[in-house]
Amino acid sequence: MPRAKTDARHAALRRKAVRHLSAADPAMGAVIARVGRCAWQGRTDHTHFGYVLRCIVYQQLSGKAAATIFGRVQAIYGDALPTPEQILRTPVPKLRAAGLSERKVEYAKELAARVKSGELPLEKLDTMSDDAVIESLVAVRGIGRWTAQMVMMFHLGRPDVFPELDLGVQKGVQKLLKMRQLPTPERMTVIGARWAPYRSIATWYLWRSLDVPE
Repeated sequence: MPRAKTDARHAALRRKAVRHLSAADPAMGAVIARVGRCAWQGRTDHTHFGYVLRCIVYQQLSGKAAATIFGRVQAIYGDALPTPEQILRTPVPKLRAAGLSERKVEYAKELAARVKSGELPLEKLDTMSDDAVIESLVAVRGIGRWTAQMVMMFHLGRPDVFPELDLGVQKGVQKLLKMRQLPTPERMTVIGARWAPYRSIATWYLWRSLDVPE
């Protein structure tokens, strides 16, 4: 789908989601009023492989440091997103020199190998159910449920994903409901159900609520 049509579709979805969330949950409606306009995009210009690779690079790093390292990785390939074949051909020392840890190089190589062999059919992600996307991605070493959820929320544009393991979202729910302790992942799942079918947008607002005063 052309980018302009995708942007228009997501803008309409955001408006519909904000109306639904505000009507369905007054507490969330108050958060939406404080935070303001929703800037969730839901899509990127990355290839599927490029975005999953980016997620691996960004793990356990600050955004600035991760962006620097990912930029160095792209520089190896003429500032473009690498293909699985290119990653497999690139010597380990060259990737390590770009700033990737030994473990992340292993993860990147395994991701590339699985995609090239067909074990991980990334080209079919758009047509898979949410559960199937998670199942396919977590089979790769170095990719967990949270990473798969980020792929769905911010690359595939799925509007109803709720990352119950995310600490920031847990803190957002704790603040929203004035809970004394962080909710467990199990409790998060129950709470998040009230925001379906727009849990991705609710998640975006929960993250932003942490930076906005009451």
